[in-house]
Amino acid sequence: MPNTIGINHVTLIVDNLEKASEFYEKEFGLEVLPAFLFDYPASFFKINETQQLHLSEWDDETSFRAHVCFHVENINEIFWRMKELGIIDTKPWGKVRTLPDGPLQFFIRDPSGNLVEISCPPGTEIDPKILEDDLFQEGIYVSGRNDSRGYQSKDATLYHK
Repeated sequence: MPNTIGINHVTLIVDNLEKASEFYEKEFGLEVLPAFLFDYPASFFKINETQQLHLSEWDDETSFRAHVCFHVENINEIFWRMKELGIIDTKPWGKVRTLPDGPLQFFIRDPSGNLVEISCPPGTEIDPKILEDDLFQEGIYVSGRNDSRGYQSKDATLYHK
């Protein structure tokens, strides 16, 4: 039986490599890594010791709901910065929320329109002003579909051990 041990990298398709690379380097502090000698524009970034973000420039369509989630320590700072940039997107998955196990969760669009979820570890102190912001809403996202198939539980978390 296969034994998956982790995610090595996620590739996001961008329409302007330079603009997207600058965004991930500046706004998330990702470290630039050498990319392979591809015959198309590409950038690699170090997220941590085992995970990378890859950007590839293509003329593809972006997804409305598919996303990558970044786990961050400085969630309050990032929330206010993303709000300042006007890139918090509440259309696909609703408003900024705290998840049942405590972490703050919100979604942004990068310069190419890719959806990026931002979350923090349980127990992170959340700026009370965020919880009063007009972008915030209590409770988990409700789609109205009333179709609860899948492996769902009241004990779910993004942060398992």
